[in-house]
Amino acid sequence: MKWLYENWYKSTIFIAIYILLVLLLFVLETDFALFLIWIQFVVYLLHQFEEYILPGGFVKFFNHKILGSTQDNYPLDEVASFWINIPIIFIAYPLSATLAGSIDISIGIWTAYFSIINAVSHVGMFFKHKYNPGFIVSLFLNIPIGIYTIHYFYTQNIISINDHLIGLLIGIFIQAIVMIYGFKILKPKVK
Repeated sequence: MKWLYENWYKSTIFIAIYILLVLLLFVLETDFALFLIWIQFVVYLLHQFEEYILPGGFVKFFNHKILGSTQDNYPLDEVASFWINIPIIFIAYPLSATLAGSIDISIGIWTAYFSIINAVSHVGMFFKHKYNPGFIVSLFLNIPIGIYTIHYFYTQNIISINDHLIGLLIGIFIQAIVMIYGFKILKPKVK
């Protein structure tokens, strides 16, 4: 597990490129709504690439600037970062997109809402701390592509208003869990 904790994020750019190519070749022209759901996964992988690889440093930034720690890798560390990102992005995103394509397209809409909500937190951090790892992709990909996806689904009547509300609530719930973990569990460790 130690190797995974230290290296999971190195795969993000390669998975993003591979999935993007598959989507462009096989999904874009046949099912645009499904393409928009899958593209949320690609965008979020690019978001993680910015956070952890280029320029990277999200864990250090979060510990110092948000939690007020003097240590680069405490209280948020590689293990916690792995267990936050893998279940949400590497499992829930592609699973939701797969189910959206095989069962009901509404299953994947939460990914657009979550992408926007999480990206807005990066934009919010910018106003206090200036650049933070994940900010550029948040501003130029997560938010606009998430908004476009929701707008497209709404204007094309692809899913119901109730499905949108459920997706929004799921996105808020997941972001709330992440924030509760950060501020109720990790932040007290700094003191």
